[in-house]
Amino acid sequence: MASSPLENMLAQMDRARDHVDIKPGVYERLKHPERTQKVALPVELDDGSVEVFTGYRAQFDSARGPYKGGIRYHPAVSMDEVEALAGWMTWKCAVVGLPFGGAKGGVVCNPSELSRTELRRLTRRYTQGVRRMIGPQTDIPAPDVNTDPQTMAWVMDTYSTYHDHAVPEVVTGKPLELGGTEGRVDATGRGVTITLENAFDYLDQDLRGADVAIQGFGNVGSVAAGFIADRGANVVAISDITGGYYHPDGLDIDAATAHVAEHGQLAGLPGDHEEIENRDLLTLDVDALVPAAIEDAITPEIARDTRADVIVEAANGPTTFAAQTILTDRDIPVVPDILANAGGVIVSYLEWVQNSQQYSWTLDEVNRDLEDRITTAFDNVVRVYDQQNTPDLRTAAYVIALQRVADAHDLRGLFP
Repeated sequence: MASSPLENMLAQMDRARDHVDIKPGVYERLKHPERTQKVALPVELDDGSVEVFTGYRAQFDSARGPYKGGIRYHPAVSMDEVEALAGWMTWKCAVVGLPFGGAKGGVVCNPSELSRTELRRLTRRYTQGVRRMIGPQTDIPAPDVNTDPQTMAWVMDTYSTYHDHAVPEVVTGKPLELGGTEGRVDATGRGVTITLENAFDYLDQDLRGADVAIQGFGNVGSVAAGFIADRGANVVAISDITGGYYHPDGLDIDAATAHVAEHGQLAGLPGDHEEIENRDLLTLDVDALVPAAIEDAITPEIARDTRADVIVEAANGPTTFAAQTILTDRDIPVVPDILANAGGVIVSYLEWVQNSQQYSWTLDEVNRDLEDRITTAFDNVVRVYDQQNTPDLRTAAYVIALQRVADAHDLRGLFP
């Protein structure tokens, strides 16, 4: 049984291996990150003391193009985690047809305990530590857990300082004033919503009036909740690390979003609703469950008890390998993370292209491109699932991703 994010990803790859025509030597290469760097980050805190943080940057595969992947700040960041996330980013970019490989970075810290000034110093020190790895044609970071456009502005400025000119294309997810693109902040949540709509169409169900539960109310979960409610669905349950809320007729998502904007958390949300635990949310009798929080949220125990008709993964790696097996046996379709949450990297790609061309697109153009790419990728995944008799949609997505990356390796050959 897989016991870590990296083992979970490798087990998913092995399940898809029987359905893909890949040379053994190439497949062996696909199982290993190309490089991972660990950096020590001494930072002067506001009280004058110095704390040494640990940072990582993993680059998994570059056969299809420059590495692409976010930077997260979290106490649980580890080498194993960033390598797994870099792998998932590799398959994500491949399954939606982007000319990128996969990377991921992170710093072991609790950002809620750091001031804005300390976060700026930490970000600049991290950028200095990995600056020889990143670059607009090499490795393009983006926001992730507990990082945002301001973080990317600091990364861009630090990198640009070393090059004596502005290099906006070195990161994506930047503020608009520094070359960011319209639609990037909402992109992942929008992509999740489009994927959910496609899943309901595929299952011949109507999203309007459907009951949806969303675990996680950060940027992705809250944005998805708003879009899903706008589509006429009832978002009956939401949660974050501070608590969860349920109402059978649907929650007021606008009020919840405003409460979080003011208080920074869902705890204390006023209104006519019931407080629920995280496990209760994951096992509600709903039409769709959207895990949008952390890895390994859906364990075998949850998989046995969940009553959702379909699961759409907004988080990275929210379902363990063993849990996926149970859900497959129970005939509960799971739209995998490498497809469902690809909206962010799609719009990051569009931002990178705009920066490279020194030209900006309208929000409508960005959103239209995002929808076209997500929908095309979804159609490709369900076609493989229907035609190649893969056990589940996750395996079908991996079949597409592995084949595309393997083909790139075949065409490029092995050096020397």
